[in-house]
Amino acid sequence: MAMVTNWMSQTLPSLVGLNGTTISRGGTSERIVSGLYPSPEEGWQIYSSAQDADGKCICTVVAPAQNMCNRDPRSRQLRQLMEKVQNISQSMEVLDLRTYRDLQYVRNTENMMKVVDGKLKTASDNPRTVNTKSFQELKDKVTQLLPLLPVLEQYKTDAKMILRLREEVRNLSLVLMAIQEEMGAYDYEELRHRVLLLETRLHSCMQKLGCGKLTGVSNPITVRASGSRFGSWMTDTMIPSSDNRVWSMDGYFKGRRVLEYRTMNDFTKGQNFVQHLLPHPWAGTGHVVFNGSLFYNKYQSNIVIKYHFRSRSVLVQRSLSGAGYNNTFPYSWGGSSDIDLMADENGLWAVYTTIPNAGNIVISRLEPQSLEVLQSWDTGFPKRSAGESFMICGTLYVTNSHLAGAKIYFAYYTNTSTYEYTDIPFHNQYSHISMMDYNPRERVLYTWNNGHQVLYNVTLFQVIKTSGD
Repeated sequence: MAMVTNWMSQTLPSLVGLNGTTISRGGTSERIVSGLYPSPEEGWQIYSSAQDADGKCICTVVAPAQNMCNRDPRSRQLRQLMEKVQNISQSMEVLDLRTYRDLQYVRNTENMMKVVDGKLKTASDNPRTVNTKSFQELKDKVTQLLPLLPVLEQYKTDAKMILRLREEVRNLSLVLMAIQEEMGAYDYEELRHRVLLLETRLHSCMQKLGCGKLTGVSNPITVRASGSRFGSWMTDTMIPSSDNRVWSMDGYFKGRRVLEYRTMNDFTKGQNFVQHLLPHPWAGTGHVVFNGSLFYNKYQSNIVIKYHFRSRSVLVQRSLSGAGYNNTFPYSWGGSSDIDLMADENGLWAVYTTIPNAGNIVISRLEPQSLEVLQSWDTGFPKRSAGESFMICGTLYVTNSHLAGAKIYFAYYTNTSTYEYTDIPFHNQYSHISMMDYNPRERVLYTWNNGHQVLYNVTLFQVIKTSGD
């Protein structure tokens, strides 16, 4: 039997709420409306309907990003409590060290205090024994004891601090008891671990769902506004990958500076980044990061360069034979966008054109280690009429413009060497897209739109064969 599924990628709940989607099977379908889905601030949930008309199971699972549990109010409260406990512990350590130091000082002056006490007692019992010499000695001893006064003052201050710390500990105990009652018998860390394990299984399941045909694009999700009108930004497209770094490349020609951010959150805030200075400048915005390396077009050439971020070195470079460059065959917006490198579920690709192909888009699949062309297809679509393009599951999707009102207009299927004209609208919010790439690991579209870094979720139509077919 076969199952037909519309899968809407929902990998970025921290940036946008989850939308409704349709799951259909055997000619029947069920609409899960957006109101049923959790907001970005809520936790993971599972929705399922028992059976359709044919007795077949329909199930929808919505899982947040891996840090969703960290946004749980109780988790934040627990972290705040841990910080308070840590602060109290540090205060107690300071008190302990100070008390130990002061106690040693008091012990060292104990004999001196006994001597002074004896002399004072003698003088009190027999005032006539006090002469000028003994009085001066007594005065000197008292002077030596004067530093004891600030020590005693510190003791009084520390005693007040101890009372305050004791009150804070009591309040913390009450709060912890309340949280424990609210959470019931569940161990929160164990529950969080189970959620992360489920997420891993769900993401694995999502990859096993395989490829599908693009049927829809979500509303835009603006992540950040930075840089100039043209540029490129991306995360690693390799599947699987635990690399959370984000890279940004501002401008479309002669640029060499690549900013690397530790996480998407750091990129959003513009913090925690390092700079890579490429040995050769780039052309266009058709760059891609695949398995820890940046693939880009060398300025004023049809050479593709593979630059490894961790070693900060060029691993390989190869000419893309016959490919136009330097605005010979760019996209409609220009910008030296002759060669567009991209990746999808099937690997690494180059989109370009040549004079023998009369300016029509050529798709070439590249071997990532050597950059050798494995296979090429002539799509017959004029590259200058395309706004941008991207690969999903071996299919090239082409937009008809880079300006407002653009839509996904053309699709070329490399598995069958066939094409069709499509009509998939999307909202070009800032009216000038200079980069549009699909990330198969996250199943989202990355775009650079007039100085804004924007994401789109995608909906894929899939036919999944099971053992019963």
